[in-house]
Amino acid sequence: MERLQQTTSHIKTANVAANGSTSAPLSTGGFGQEDATNKKQPYVSHQPDSHGHIQYGDHENAMWQALLERQASEIPNRACLAYIEGLKKLNLPATHIPQLSDIDEVLQATTGWQTAAVPALISFGKFFKLLANKSFPVATFIRRFEDMDYIEEPDIFHEIVGHCPLLTHPAFATFNETYGKLGLEATKEERWFLARLYWFTIEFGLVGRSREDRRIYGGGILSSPSETIYALSGQLQNHSQNSSPSSPECRAFDLLDVLRTPYRIDQIQPIYYVIDDLDTLFDIVDSDIMGMVKKAMSLGLFEPSYQIKTR
Repeated sequence: MERLQQTTSHIKTANVAANGSTSAPLSTGGFGQEDATNKKQPYVSHQPDSHGHIQYGDHENAMWQALLERQASEIPNRACLAYIEGLKKLNLPATHIPQLSDIDEVLQATTGWQTAAVPALISFGKFFKLLANKSFPVATFIRRFEDMDYIEEPDIFHEIVGHCPLLTHPAFATFNETYGKLGLEATKEERWFLARLYWFTIEFGLVGRSREDRRIYGGGILSSPSETIYALSGQLQNHSQNSSPSSPECRAFDLLDVLRTPYRIDQIQPIYYVIDDLDTLFDIVDSDIMGMVKKAMSLGLFEPSYQIKTR
């Protein structure tokens, strides 16, 4: 999801300190993190015309095609079945970035969702409001070639290819809607803890009762060529980040633990939480999420599993 704006009242999807302080943004499809810094030229979303149409350049469509071709060879036997089925329903174009209206047609027919074109940065409040109203925010820019393997900012490839296939699945769609409604009512500090729930499920979640059956459903993984391979094999390919472990730690999903686990947005993830099946998202929705948030706030965060950056 696109990044949440970084101000005292606007946040990105990143990992944050237990007291809610941060110097980096969160992500929409997820959230940001306390230790990330970004000195690159910022991405800027395209604005649709009066008909809602966006004209992308040849280099942008070439990036879409390159990403889609690469993921087409990596996703089979790594993504969960519901994702594969949703991807078929979307029938994404191979040579150019799709218009959001084409995605909306499929989502509306399956789960009643739609997309919403947004800037690269949006506020936490807008993010939650969109989800609560079954509108999935999509930042209308695509990564540069130097960011092909991993991008901190959620681009249109991340949102469309990473998340929209599973928005055709009832459990995934219901989880997002409920999450948005909870976020709207949450305090600022509670939202920081909620951010970790989204991060370790919708963004970087794994699914499968056994290691052999384990598959990916998190859009942050499925939209990253490098992390798609790494999440299930521990193999890093074409990646320069030396702060990530040689293999990830996969933990059984526990709501309280998830809410207390720090993360960073600027590296391959060292920890993934695993649910039994996608319908487990229904069980999470039916649990006392905000009660657990309050408990996590009282207990504080676990020690980070990653190296803390010094500024």
